[in-house]
Amino acid sequence: MLKWTKGITVSNILYIVATIAIGASLSLQPPINAVMANTLGSPLLAASISIAISLVIVVVVWLTWGNGAGQLTLIPTLPWWIILGGVIGMVIVVGGVMIAPVLGMVLFFVCIVTGQLIGAALADQVGAFGMEIKPINTMKLAGLGFVLAGAAMVQHSNG
Repeated sequence: MLKWTKGITVSNILYIVATIAIGASLSLQPPINAVMANTLGSPLLAASISIAISLVIVVVVWLTWGNGAGQLTLIPTLPWWIILGGVIGMVIVVGGVMIAPVLGMVLFFVCIVTGQLIGAALADQVGAFGMEIKPINTMKLAGLGFVLAGAAMVQHSNG
């Protein structure tokens, strides 16, 4: 496999492009849900509807494209912290509905990305949830510093 740089292979390019597209579409969710919240008069109702739509679509995709594969009987064997995935998803949707209209989209997502990178660096440092330990180093700290500086610049650009 042809390697361009450390860890980036030609086969990864499609995943990178898909991830960028996912990120771009993610930026549309808070304003769409905010319009729904304003129309319905409740950010929590809007978030509930948004999450319900997601649930219906993923179940349909799972049953058709995924052929319903998986072992539902193993659900009781999952670790307790698995529920955090759903809780975090709810926090992201509700937070987007309530916070993005106040901060503006760019600052909201700069803060989201900043939090994600800090959380990811800490998770890598300790090997959270069984992941491989990847210690924080000078380059990672410098990159996180640039992200934090970018967040400050975006905030100050708002006047």
